Amino acid sequence: MPKIKTHRGAAKRFKKTGTGKIKRNKAFKSHLLTSKPSKRTRRLRTATLVNKADHKNIAKLIPYL
Repeated sequence: MPKIKTHRGAAKRFKKTGTGKIKRNKAFKSHLLTSKPSKRTRRLRTATLVNKADHKNIAKLIPYL
């Protein structure tokens, strides 16, 4: 069986935790920030875990991370 290639775009966006969960950053933090409240931009800084529904598909994209 050949090795699976890692999806390089996904590898830049996701990291695995020590327990095997997948961590991601939040969207909407790149531009047009003046119209967003400071409270919202602070919340967008913190990383979060990938939803259970998406976990299986993303895990296939990053098999060796």
